[in-house]
Amino acid sequence: MATFLYSIGRFAFRRRRLVALVWVALLAIAGVGAATASTATSNSFSIPGTEAQRAFDLLEERYPGQSADGASARVVFKAPEGEKITAPENAAEVSGIVKELQDGSDQIASVADPFDKKAPAVSQDGTTAYISVTYDVSSFELTEETRDSLKNAGNDAREGGMTVEIGGDALMVMPETGITEVIGVVVAGIVLVITFGSLVAAGLPLITALIGVGIGVSAITALASVMDLGSTTATLAMMIGLAVGIDYALFIVSRYRAELAEGREREEAAGRAVGTAGSAVVFAGLTVVIALAGLTVVNIPILTKMGLAAAGTVVLAVLVAITLIPAFLGFAGERIVSRKDRKARKAAAEQAAATGEVLVGDAPRDNGGTRWSRFVQRRPVMVLLAGVIGLGVIAIPAASLEMGLPDDGAQPTSTSPRKAYDLLSDGFGPGFNGPLVGVVDLKNSDDQDAVLKRITGEIQKNDHVAIVTPPAPNDAGDTATFQVIPKDRPNSTETETLVHDIRDLGDTLKSEDGAEVYVTGATAMNIDFSEKMNDALLPYLALVVGLAFLLLMVVFRSILVPLKAALGFLLSVVAALGAVVAVFQWGWLGGLFGVEQPGPIMSVMPILMVGVVFGLAMDYEVFLVTRMREAYVHGESPSEAITTGFRHGARVVTAAAVIMIAVFAGFIGSTEQMIKMIGFGLAIAVFFDAFVVRMAIVPAVLALLGKRAWWLPRWLDRALPDFDVEGDKLRKKLDGDAAEGGSGKEERETVSV
Repeated sequence: MATFLYSIGRFAFRRRRLVALVWVALLAIAGVGAATASTATSNSFSIPGTEAQRAFDLLEERYPGQSADGASARVVFKAPEGEKITAPENAAEVSGIVKELQDGSDQIASVADPFDKKAPAVSQDGTTAYISVTYDVSSFELTEETRDSLKNAGNDAREGGMTVEIGGDALMVMPETGITEVIGVVVAGIVLVITFGSLVAAGLPLITALIGVGIGVSAITALASVMDLGSTTATLAMMIGLAVGIDYALFIVSRYRAELAEGREREEAAGRAVGTAGSAVVFAGLTVVIALAGLTVVNIPILTKMGLAAAGTVVLAVLVAITLIPAFLGFAGERIVSRKDRKARKAAAEQAAATGEVLVGDAPRDNGGTRWSRFVQRRPVMVLLAGVIGLGVIAIPAASLEMGLPDDGAQPTSTSPRKAYDLLSDGFGPGFNGPLVGVVDLKNSDDQDAVLKRITGEIQKNDHVAIVTPPAPNDAGDTATFQVIPKDRPNSTETETLVHDIRDLGDTLKSEDGAEVYVTGATAMNIDFSEKMNDALLPYLALVVGLAFLLLMVVFRSILVPLKAALGFLLSVVAALGAVVAVFQWGWLGGLFGVEQPGPIMSVMPILMVGVVFGLAMDYEVFLVTRMREAYVHGESPSEAITTGFRHGARVVTAAAVIMIAVFAGFIGSTEQMIKMIGFGLAIAVFFDAFVVRMAIVPAVLALLGKRAWWLPRWLDRALPDFDVEGDKLRKKLDGDAAEGGSGKEERETVSV
């Protein structure tokens, strides 16, 4: 592996113009594809294998011509204080708006008058009413004229004193991340400048990461319509691709500068940097790809697409790191090193030339990393207990985790959708915003009318039911639908119990009358989604951790080191989940992070955090511990190896973690609750894993284990493939070539990450 990557690095350095041209061409092609691609027209959400999905599929089959993807909206009216919405002047105003909406766009499928006697939409106290609007097309296909018509509906009513708010997905827009995303990139740039002391060295990881992310996100945008990719897919890919792209470039550039400090020629330094640090980048990237691609086992299309798209962006980041980085290093020349270091090396070279000494590079110096590692090794038990107990305390809120999917009730209280949600909840009851849709398959039923009467009668007896609407059969008479309005809010445990009660009733009816009863709708889909996430979490965790354990065993040639890495990850991810619950569910420090309405944690969050954080956590494990193993294999004691690893890796890993935290934290400013939560969760998880687990718990455990940390049975060592991640074969090859060339010079080198 190292020898192959060494050749790639030298080739890219020599043919830098060709390599750069290829990547720029790919960026241009992807950009043109994104610019010319049709806009994604749907953001479908399906959960194969669940009852809610089976009911949804049955509706599409038995009610042909009714688009399930059409946008919808509710225009909610509340009469002025002391008045009724049913008062003649208020009713006339509302009915006028119905006519205005009907004539406002040819994309409208229907507009329901709230005063229609067949389906009234007026609260019992007569103060609140709503107009239901459905469209023939999805929210992404609505024209600006249609949106403006909906936004302006009720302006006259507002001027007359009525409260008018609009909810639904018709006004859905792409989520905005705000200026905080830019701040995240700026922070990353500042950290790089501080780390390298050179604007050129700092700018190179940013530029290459943006090129990789640009290609990845543009490709996702170009394929969005064809592959039905949602907006969150591109955002997650951008988030992860930017973070790992900067980090991977950071590690290779750092290694390149270290090779220059050893006295290598520039092309040779580029080859060795890619051969050694590049090997770690490949394996670190592979762990991230395994974690993200593993989301396919959950069997939820939207999650599969998100995982594969993000994994593709990580693959691009790896390819950019091992090809475009060495090419740019060729363009950068000596400017990749700070001016201060260039002057110091020039002075050292002049002195060596004057005295006849051989310049073999800088001697190892103590730094913050070495001092920290020695502190940990002096007090390993104290550091280990402090880290484990601290993360354990932070993880406590995770025991109270409640999962669900966000609706308009999770929107900021200042938005019109949230205000419409609250008006409907106050006027019609908490469960009105989460109606359940009952679907009855009557094909095998003999007495259909009796069956429908029994179903609705039994459901109405349930203590958690507010209203059951009369069943509406289809034209063929083999299917009927009805609505159930719960008494409780959509995300409550009472509503979840109600869904299961109706399904239990359906099982009884199927055995007695032959009719099948299904429950679907957004609320039921959310419940099924949460349950499927719970069921899939442990198998997914076992798959990802198991595959990565085998991969790390190959890298580290050890059993205990990969085991320690996996256990440390579990500790950091549970602690991060506890922090997410405390902020987004309990509301602690919610104002600081823009959480206006605490509520259930998104069902996708735990499994997504497991996938993403595991891959990223293994990055730091590979970059930090590989250097320790290389030092141990080359004769250093376990204690000295830990210090060597921190001498060369602590500063870079710290910078990489700060950059990743800054990038993820930049998405906390998003207007989309899901993006905000993911950004916070990943940022806090990286903080815990990098600074508590990898920088404190890992050296403490290795100090306590001593030589046992690197133990591997001989039979297993022979069975495992050797990819030469540490560059040992590369070092021997280069030493052999140098000896054959009769250089007569010995180079002091350390070939590792």
